[in-house]
Amino acid sequence: QVQLVESGGGLVQAGGSLKLSCAASGRTASSSAMGWIRQAPGKEREFVAAISFSGGSTYYADSVKGRFTISRNTANNTVYLQMNSLKPEDTAVYFCHAAGRLGDYLGSASRDFGFWGQGTQVTVSS
Repeated sequence: QVQLVESGGGLVQAGGSLKLSCAASGRTASSSAMGWIRQAPGKEREFVAAISFSGGSTYYADSVKGRFTISRNTANNTVYLQMNSLKPEDTAVYFCHAAGRLGDYLGSASRDFGFWGQGTQVTVSS
């Protein structure tokens, strides 16, 4: 079982930056891969980025590659998503997520798997 608490969402102009944080706790938090999945209004959930339990491997959606960076502090089980050069199409609710392994993020983000945070709203104005 993993509990996830996100913070850091908000409103930003296009081209700006935001940093999301996610604090993980629970028996398997330190051994879980973690990621960010987003959902825009009227759209399906979309994978954004993921990181292995050690922080040594990362995986990004093509739509955010080069603009977003996922990182992990293994000492306190906190995962970060640094979002730069934000675009209006990045507007969504961003969910922190924990899974058994990094490969779990290769499947559809719409399926019910792993553990989810409550989500934090990111709004990018044009």
